Amino acid sequence: MNPLLTTGLDAHRGATALSVNVNKVALLRNTRDLGIPSVLRAATLALEAGAHGITVHPRPDERHIRRHDVYELAELMQQWPQAEYNIEGNPFHNLMDFVRDLVARGLPCHQVTFVPDSVEQSTSDHGWQFPHDAERLAPLIDEARALGVRVSLFMDPQPEAMAAARALRADRVELYTETYARAHLAGEAASVLPAFAATAHAALREGLGINAGHDLNRDNLTDFLRAVPGVQEVSIGHALIADALELGYTETVRDYLRCIHAAA
Repeated sequence: MNPLLTTGLDAHRGATALSVNVNKVALLRNTRDLGIPSVLRAATLALEAGAHGITVHPRPDERHIRRHDVYELAELMQQWPQAEYNIEGNPFHNLMDFVRDLVARGLPCHQVTFVPDSVEQSTSDHGWQFPHDAERLAPLIDEARALGVRVSLFMDPQPEAMAAARALRADRVELYTETYARAHLAGEAASVLPAFAATAHAALREGLGINAGHDLNRDNLTDFLRAVPGVQEVSIGHALIADALELGYTETVRDYLRCIHAAA
């Protein structure tokens, strides 16, 4: 299946896919040398509950996802051909080494999300800026696509940047949603949603697919999807794993899927 031609989620066309980011499971595991909680078990339970994919963000310092996790999860994803494996990170750090090696081994790597984070950042906090980042990104986008891997660019809600993203031959953009999450929590979502909707419309006009992620949760997800057209995938980690501590993986994933279905 060529991920540049299909989402790999044909049975779910018309609905937003849920990709579960398991970084925080790894972060907790790494505090002790016991191997628990298991990243593989978390991913398996999420997929069994109906998640459409798994996301990891392996940083160079291995503060959470470690090198072996990337490969063990790729092997697990072979058992779930209807689901997708999304690897995100800075393409100028260690990300492309993983992509090249996974493809060379014949292991799944359906989508790569390029994120402009620094080594020191605790989490991603901004998108790519054009034309500043364009020249450096172009050859890596071309390389990933030549390997048969879909490329998504982590972007702020800036409608004017969508044409530049498409000119670089990106397949999708992932809208960075922290500003929305903060506004929603303050009861001010209406002040920021128009920018996200306008960016989504601009992306669709350029033929770009749309993903979204960062601080989305059960309280704000439905409202976001109702307001922003064409979102094909949301990647959710911190809030989902926090919810799973109380509800368990299975019920948590099902609840997020209910939020997605409520928006549809």
